[in-house]
Amino acid sequence: MSGAELVLRSTRVITPEGTRAASIAVTGGKITAVLPYDAPVPDGARLEDVRDHVVLPGLVDTHVHVNDPGRTEWEGFWTATRAAAAGGITTLVDMPLNSIPPTTTVDNLRTKRAVAADKAHIDVGFWGGALPDNVKDLRPLHEAGVFGFKAFLSPSGVDEFPHLDQEQLARSLAEIAAFDGLLIVHAEDPHHLAAAPQQGGPKYTHFLASRPSDAEDTAIATLLAQAKRFNARVHVLHLSSSDALPLIAEARADGVQVTVETCPHYLTLTAEEVPDGASEFKCCPPIREAANQDLLWQALADGTIDCVVTDHSPSTADLKTDDFATAWGGIAGLQLSLPAMWTSARERGYGLEDIVRWMSARTSALVGLDARKGAIAPGHDADFAVLAPDETFTVDPAALQHRNRVTAYAGKTLYGVVKSTWLRGERIVADGAFTDPKGQLLDRA
Repeated sequence: MSGAELVLRSTRVITPEGTRAASIAVTGGKITAVLPYDAPVPDGARLEDVRDHVVLPGLVDTHVHVNDPGRTEWEGFWTATRAAAAGGITTLVDMPLNSIPPTTTVDNLRTKRAVAADKAHIDVGFWGGALPDNVKDLRPLHEAGVFGFKAFLSPSGVDEFPHLDQEQLARSLAEIAAFDGLLIVHAEDPHHLAAAPQQGGPKYTHFLASRPSDAEDTAIATLLAQAKRFNARVHVLHLSSSDALPLIAEARADGVQVTVETCPHYLTLTAEEVPDGASEFKCCPPIREAANQDLLWQALADGTIDCVVTDHSPSTADLKTDDFATAWGGIAGLQLSLPAMWTSARERGYGLEDIVRWMSARTSALVGLDARKGAIAPGHDADFAVLAPDETFTVDPAALQHRNRVTAYAGKTLYGVVKSTWLRGERIVADGAFTDPKGQLLDRA
């Protein structure tokens, strides 16, 4: 620990080898050693002893819609990254759509980076987008540092980001496979959606019927077949249908390179509890029934589902009308993802080590950042969340940091209070007080 600038000490540090009492030595923003709790503190080092609070590696959220620039009234880099920091998230990867322009060309990526540069409270990376007409832009975007490419197989909800049909999916996937890129996919089949009953109105049961699980299952089957055809790497976004799990397991056994994520709202909220007209619960694909949720948890535990991300997709409050057919579909969950997941996980017998695996280690690995993020280990960035896991709080929307304080968790009592968040050895938020932005813009390694 000689030469350490900071020693962060706790009786409960979550490391890749398990949870133990430890002293974490930090120099130059990197972890240099993880030593016994009572290791001597070198001269000149600052000691921060958080006692029995748990020290986790900072969470890595690879599915966030920041919407900046162009729809900054919906969200923005300043507010989104503050919300993330308040929730123990130290790295996010921004989705290519809902901003104007979308991240579908190198010039548009430069625009996005310029807007984010001085507003990021945490580290930020970027996904590119795969559109029907931008195959020529995919390799240049890859070379410019995006972490992969997002595509929709059904309408995205915004005109500037059209979905791919099967032929367009094949063309994009062939190009992305040629440079060993990653395609991440919103998988709902447009034909199944068009055939589903579209009654509209405030009843959640009607909305749920309009986004049937077979739309997900069919689109995922299509994606898996194309991934096998091109020997391509693909990632299924925000899985909500447990019916698709056997398809995914079978494809993996057959050698298909597929990873899968789900979201806290699918794991912690159920269709049965959504009040009519409460479109703060609307997302696509939708929150499904409790029996479906149980199967998602099982798949997370057995590894069929790799990781958990927020799909933070806020809008202005006026777009959250009481008509589920026309309300904006998106859950705003950045700040609450850790306590929401921890509250449900502890009820089901899982521990914080599981949370770290699902929300930090595996998300880091998904985007190739696992050599520097997602673990408390020597050589990694000194990114930490300090958590009081047994403390509770009741969600007050006014206390949230994202721009439009609409939340499906309003009034819920959750376990897990984030006491402080650290980025490369600097405490960037503690007890609601924030430093100036210290985040860096990340490129694919």
